[in-house]
Order: sequence, then C-alpha cells, then structure tokens
Amino acid sequence: MNNKESEDYSDIIHLPHHVSHNHPQMAMMARAAQFAPFSALTGFNSVIHETARLTDHEIILEDDANYRLNTVLSTLMERLEEHPTISVSYFMPDEQKSGGKYASVTGQLKRINDFEQVMIMVDGTTIPLAHVMDIQY
Repeated sequence: MNNKESEDYSDIIHLPHHVSHNHPQMAMMARAAQFAPFSALTGFNSVIHETARLTDHEIILEDDANYRLNTVLSTLMERLEEHPTISVSYFMPDEQKSGGKYASVTGQLKRINDFEQVMIMVDGTTIPLAHVMDIQY
C-alpha cells in the first residue's frame, strides 16, 4: 500500500458499515449528547455576567438637600390621613456587590415608620428613609 492510498481511505471507503449483533444501536439523542459542549467550570458564566453587571454609587445629599427632604417629610407626616400621592426617588443597594441602582416609585403614601426609618406605600412598597434622594408631591 502506498502513502497516497492510505491518505484518501480508498481501501475502506466502500466497505459496509459494521452493525453489532450483540449490542443494540445507540439512540440518536444519546449519540448527540456525546458531542454536546462540555463546561469544565460550572457556574463560571454566571460569575462573569455578575462581574460585568454595572452598579451605581450612592450619592450623599448635601445639607441643603437634606433640609429640603426633611421639610417635605414633615409636611407629609401632617397629611398622612389623606394618603397623598407622591413620587420618591431612592437608592437601592445591591445584594450581591457594592453599589446599587436608583429607582423611582409613584403611589400613595400609607405611613412613615419612625422606628424602622421607612416609608410604606399603600401598595406595600417599603422605602428606607436613609436612601431617599427626592420626594415630589
């Protein structure tokens, strides 16, 4: 046999495909599973996506903004029985990494819990007062 014949498989290309008489033929799905991608580092993709996810840093309010916010909160405390409709912008700390994101909620204010330092909306949304950036009513 010369080198050319062994490279193009001409000596075996026309032979019939072997079928075992002792073992059943493997199902196509099982055969395909053998060639499925293999992930040696399970969970690595989710770690990469989490690392790439961007978060914002919380802005610390200046004294005049804090004063304005406290004035608005005092006014709202006097009007709680009316359940005033307000829009609150606040910072939500991220549970997985440093930073977080800013959110806005519009709804009716149910109450302000001084002990827990939270605003509670009629729909049940709870907003920590320490993270409130702005309130419009």
